[in-house]
Amino acid sequence: MEGNVQSSYRIAIIPGDGIGKEVVPAAQQVLAALPLSITFVPLQAGWEIFEQTGSALPHSTASVIRGCDGALFGATQSPSHLVEGYSSPILALRKQLDLYANLRPVMSMPVPGSRPNIDLLIVRENTECLYVRQERLEDDGKTAVAQRVITRRASERIARKAFDQACARSTARTAQRPPLVTIVHKANVLSITDGLFRTACLDVARDFPDVQVEEQLVDSMVYRLIREPERYDVVVAPNLYGDIISDAAAALVGGLGLASSANASDNFVLAEPVHGSAPDIAGKGIANPVAAILAAAQLLEALGETNAAGRIRQAVHHTLAAGVLGPDLGGTAGTQEITERVITQLQTEKTD
Repeated sequence: MEGNVQSSYRIAIIPGDGIGKEVVPAAQQVLAALPLSITFVPLQAGWEIFEQTGSALPHSTASVIRGCDGALFGATQSPSHLVEGYSSPILALRKQLDLYANLRPVMSMPVPGSRPNIDLLIVRENTECLYVRQERLEDDGKTAVAQRVITRRASERIARKAFDQACARSTARTAQRPPLVTIVHKANVLSITDGLFRTACLDVARDFPDVQVEEQLVDSMVYRLIREPERYDVVVAPNLYGDIISDAAAALVGGLGLASSANASDNFVLAEPVHGSAPDIAGKGIANPVAAILAAAQLLEALGETNAAGRIRQAVHHTLAAGVLGPDLGGTAGTQEITERVITQLQTEKTD
């Protein structure tokens, strides 16, 4: 998808629930401050619209988004118990749009608690594993069973995305270090499902002789990620492992308030902040918009607007380095103040 730069873009805006309604408009403001022609298309999804209409992903949203060039998603307040008729809209969109890759960049940030010299990308398979949500109760409700699905097609596809990303990152870094892909699995125990994922990844690796390859069991991966995160480059993992590793990695660089992700197919990207809807702080104006703003940068990058994406990241970096921090990072700046400072920094960069 990268490299297809256009003269104008239609971007779907889906705030969702809770603080999604605050941080997504903040990211939209930043996008609007760039010298790009963007038409924003507001759409609905989430728990609140489910309560109103009986559908967490209205048909109109699922239909209109297909006519957009990309999407920016906020957060949804999904219940932790079974609710008749409800299903996660983000999981539904991943399936309907075949957003098979979840790309989670993890970089050191100028904030308290961030570890130095971290620059890695977690590439998570986004469509299968336990997240197919094939669950059932047996033995009169005394036993719960979940089906785990791993296919060669999906495993090879996500592996190729990871190796492609490793090559692209190496080029962007002017080959300061050889690209490295770490394959995460638990094939020593789950020899059939994780064994298939491992084999598929290693088969794809043969097509990339210039990329170094290593394997890591998922439990030891978490340990080593915390101990020496700076050694990693690109990490590829099945859905569940990638989800867990990504949040652990975010804690190393400032937390979920700074963590963004891109759900990608070969021709569409839906970007989102990693954090949830945080109903406890919704409406208070204190939600950290940085993750949503960085998600907007990921979306632009996927659209081929790498310069604009880089400008946003640089503006965020300068804003944080200046001590403009939200309460989640020990600061006092609110959602709008952080947003305005990022926009001001963008405008300052333009005139420098």
